[in-house]
Amino acid sequence: MSQNIGLGTERISRLLRAFALPCIFSLIVSCLYNIVDQIFVGNGIGYLGNAATGIIFPVTVVGWGVSLLFGDGAAAYLSVCAGKNDKEAIPGAVANSIVSALLGGLLIALLGYCLGDQLLYGLGATKDTISFARDYGFIIYAMMPLALAQNAMASIIRADGSPKYAMTAMLAGALVNIIGDPLTIFAWGMGICGAAYATVFGQFVSFVLCAWYFRKSRLFMLDRQSFRPDLPALQRVVQLGASSFLTQLSIVVVTVVNNVLLVCYGAVSSYGPDIPLAAFVVIMKLFQIVINIAIGIAAGAQPVAGYNYGSGAYERVRILFLTMLRWTILAGLAATAVFELVPGFLISLFGANGELYVEFATACLRIYLSLIVLTCVQKVCAIFLQSIGKAALAAPLAIVRDVLLLVFSIVLPMHLGVQGIFFAAPIADIAAMLITVPVMMKIWHELKLPQNRQYEPVARLETDTND
Repeated sequence: MSQNIGLGTERISRLLRAFALPCIFSLIVSCLYNIVDQIFVGNGIGYLGNAATGIIFPVTVVGWGVSLLFGDGAAAYLSVCAGKNDKEAIPGAVANSIVSALLGGLLIALLGYCLGDQLLYGLGATKDTISFARDYGFIIYAMMPLALAQNAMASIIRADGSPKYAMTAMLAGALVNIIGDPLTIFAWGMGICGAAYATVFGQFVSFVLCAWYFRKSRLFMLDRQSFRPDLPALQRVVQLGASSFLTQLSIVVVTVVNNVLLVCYGAVSSYGPDIPLAAFVVIMKLFQIVINIAIGIAAGAQPVAGYNYGSGAYERVRILFLTMLRWTILAGLAATAVFELVPGFLISLFGANGELYVEFATACLRIYLSLIVLTCVQKVCAIFLQSIGKAALAAPLAIVRDVLLLVFSIVLPMHLGVQGIFFAAPIADIAAMLITVPVMMKIWHELKLPQNRQYEPVARLETDTND
């Protein structure tokens, strides 16, 4: 109970540090699973190996999205429930969310195995990368159910007031992966399969630690009754987690389309089909690191935002939002400076295979990530809306930038060739912000209005989102 009081009375800046910093660290650590693979694969196998792991990337992002659909949804539900002092429905919602994430991972794994090479070619594989993609992907699929359940549990653990525990669980798995990669790839000569085995074993360690937490959670207790199907509670969780899922799904669509376009336009350029694809994979890893810092700020703030919004402390919600924006802008500007000043060094970390590859990757890194600060701000705004139960606004705002990016990615290469794909990102960032600003100004005005009414029960959150 003391945790709830702190959310409503402690200084906002201190709460944000306490919740957001472990969340940022956890998300960065989760990135390391794939990024460490990229670094070791790039240096041990070459850019074809990196291209192959990039082909599997959309599948893992879909899985990530499913886990956030249930994990972030349950976390937002838990936070608003705590703010309203309505905790009876929390155990059922949490248990149903974890089971749903696990079943979602099982479905993705089955589809991956059943579709086989057909799926890999559809994601951009070529005759030179198909064997690498197959070896890597078929191992990654096996851990999908537990990996998704673990990621959903991490979101719930953070909302339960234990962000450091979630961080520790993620860190333990990442360390296993980081240690395992050089052993399996180089010492044991397992190649790209070794990278996959190191990843799934790290994910399993994180899963065990997260599952152990629920023996003694803070705000609720799970028992057998909690795992009975509860469709109304699950429906509310899905509504609140929809924006997180749509964000990841839009990334998948953009990535797949870009993979195909890069192969197509690269084939008629001096770079060939594989260099643009491999370069894009590296750029997306760097993009993922920065965007996860922004998401970590917003997701870490979720319990604070949900609790204070649920209890009617709107002034604290406004202060929180401004603090989130300051943190996000500083992080985005710092990342931009690094990308523009030392792009060659960043590219070299993932293996520099030839002058032509380095030339293309460096130029496109500077272009594609030039306005990433706007991307970060836009994503934070969408997650903030999700945190206060505004699902009807959060969902479209979560995907508007990626929809615009998809359109520009298709149109610009017709006039600029393969490099036009990378110019699409900064243009989409500007257009998305022009849409986001009026929406957030409207919400800001609503948060300034006096609120003396009795707040609706959480069961009616779907009505509140249409305010």
